[in-house]
Amino acid sequence: MDLVPALEEPLNQPLKSVLGPATAKVMAEHLGLHTVGDLLHHYPRRYEERGQLTHLADLPMDEHVTVVAQVADARLHTFASSRAPRGKGQRLEVTITDGSGRLQLVFFGAGVHKPHKELLPGTRAMFAGKVSVFNRRLQLAHPAYELLRGDSEETVETWAGALIPIYPATAKLESWKIGKAVQTVLPSAQEALDPLPDSLRAGRGLLSLPEALLKIHRPHTKADIADARARLKWDEAFVLQVALARRRYADAQLPAVPRTPSPDGLLAAFDDRLPFTLTEGQQKVSKEIFDDLATDHPMHRLLQGEVGSGKTLVALRAMLAVVDAGGQAAMLAPTEVLAQQHHRSVTEMMGDLAQGGMLGGAEHATKVVLLTGSMGTAARRQALLDLATGEAGIVIGTHALIEDKVQFHDLGLVVVDEQHRFGVEQRDALRGKGKQPPHLLVMTATPIPRTVAMTVFGDLETSVLDQLPAGRSPIASHVVPAADKPHFLARAWERVREEVAKGHQAYVVCPRIGDEEDDPKKAGKKKAAEDEADKRPPLAVLDVAEQLRGGPLKGLTVEVLHGRMQPDDKDAVMRRFAAGDTDVLVATTVIEVGVNVPNATVMVIMDADRFGVSQLHQLRGRVGRGSAPGLCLLVSEMPEASAARQRLNAVASTLDGFELSRIDLEQRREGDVLGQAQSGARSSLRVLAVIEDEEIIAEAREEAMALVESDPELTGLPGLRTALDALLDEEREQYLEKG
Repeated sequence: MDLVPALEEPLNQPLKSVLGPATAKVMAEHLGLHTVGDLLHHYPRRYEERGQLTHLADLPMDEHVTVVAQVADARLHTFASSRAPRGKGQRLEVTITDGSGRLQLVFFGAGVHKPHKELLPGTRAMFAGKVSVFNRRLQLAHPAYELLRGDSEETVETWAGALIPIYPATAKLESWKIGKAVQTVLPSAQEALDPLPDSLRAGRGLLSLPEALLKIHRPHTKADIADARARLKWDEAFVLQVALARRRYADAQLPAVPRTPSPDGLLAAFDDRLPFTLTEGQQKVSKEIFDDLATDHPMHRLLQGEVGSGKTLVALRAMLAVVDAGGQAAMLAPTEVLAQQHHRSVTEMMGDLAQGGMLGGAEHATKVVLLTGSMGTAARRQALLDLATGEAGIVIGTHALIEDKVQFHDLGLVVVDEQHRFGVEQRDALRGKGKQPPHLLVMTATPIPRTVAMTVFGDLETSVLDQLPAGRSPIASHVVPAADKPHFLARAWERVREEVAKGHQAYVVCPRIGDEEDDPKKAGKKKAAEDEADKRPPLAVLDVAEQLRGGPLKGLTVEVLHGRMQPDDKDAVMRRFAAGDTDVLVATTVIEVGVNVPNATVMVIMDADRFGVSQLHQLRGRVGRGSAPGLCLLVSEMPEASAARQRLNAVASTLDGFELSRIDLEQRREGDVLGQAQSGARSSLRVLAVIEDEEIIAEAREEAMALVESDPELTGLPGLRTALDALLDEEREQYLEKG
């Protein structure tokens, strides 16, 4: 789409021309701030009030903090030291207070002279440093400080007004240094281009952008802060939603072949054979998909579903509808294990309807082919031929489907499983293989809160499956505290033996494979990345399998499955497990999605605290898929009070994936929702919180859709175009363009 040209953004001036090269370098390296605009959008994290000192009693351990407090006491100690000149060292201990608590500051050696002269009892200052504990007391060692003198020019008012802004800072750049830099560039805020249409701003009573920037950095009252944040949240929500609305609008202009199933064709034959009735949710979602497929522009739909809610069945019925209408359907899976699993379950569900062109094939049958990177040459050549001639109506594969060699007769529908594992280019390459853009259905088993769906997948319409099919058993989940109560772990292995004795099977999941140590470089890297709180290396599949075979699960058949095995070996292991020949499968997270063995009833997740909330929920969904109840045991060495254990308790307490995804998001802090989902780019969401600001996001979406509908070119809104340009840097442009 052609757009009015963007205005030149006055705030694009490089910081080095305003602040000097040294400060600009530190800001770029440590905070990623390069221009005047970047600095103006680096908002304070919180504000300190004059006259109401910080609660020193609430200081977090091991964090870089900034406090405003008064010196209560300062003492200089001299002590014997072989390293100090003349054999005597000096230590300055300063006690500061804020009425709620006291905190000790300590300075050593040559660093004592300046604070000894300046930090006299009664002096007020801002102090910044890392909180540590010495002799069971909190302290800041060698903090940086800034005196708050009432009598010189350096008064609090000069650079803070009544409220002192505390900025997200680093050890190299204290909050007040950032504050002073902001003070220098603040006059430029007057030139900031306003992305919001005047009518929207007036209608909602929002501040102008220059005023909002002034008030967020230099508020006089708490109301100033609230007004500024309300305005800046709208900027972020609205610009992002306009980008997504333009994407949807552009998609709606594309032509596509409508695909309507014939009343007595393949889909009808398949439905007649189903041994159960579809849930109400499956029927509703199928109708939404079929309505989309019947239109002459491409469907772009996100199908979210709880683990085990029957998404594959819904997707298969959509694929059959397209085959019925003379087209082909491709399903893209993130791993070979999953592609093989889908191929197996689809051909099983279809029976002789999947035997098109073969003896014994049913009347309306089509051919279902598998295409993966590790297939033999002959099988691969046959699959490619079946796709090019149209003999195969359905193909299931990994990214091997995207290669140039793969030609379709008439690609009508692309189903992408577990979208977050695919790059944008891959989705785009498949879309380019149709005569006209094919319809697109994206499936995800990771439930996404509504606001995140509106933000990350805002260019897709959303369908949700939240009912489990009849006959599915509930899954009981328990945390096993291996460190506090080792006998609980012994009991967990007994439970596995009990389930196997009943004829069932078990999974044991570990965070790592275990052969990385062969390469000392890798081992070194891993050690460095280990969580400081827990120096023990994560448990590994190969080690755990060996211990179980010789110990608590002796006599049972225990096999391993992990990502570094040869594809044929992986498939053989999965087939043996699915056939019931293996009692216990010790695996990495390769089994996280799509693996379906109804006879597996128990899962033990080792070092469960090393997995994310959504991942644990995914893994747990592999059990309880049959009529027998499922059991998931989350083993952890972390102490009861730790955040990791709280996370595990949350997973154990609910089976609601939407609730868990909310908890997960709250704990991770959203960062850049758009970036995290796609590119990991630097955060574009600074004040908008996708969970708390649901209402703003929903309203911004409506406003954006109405604006783009009436004026897709955004004529007369050059400020909005500039903001879009800033949001859509190259990576994001690709994401939104290629959807």
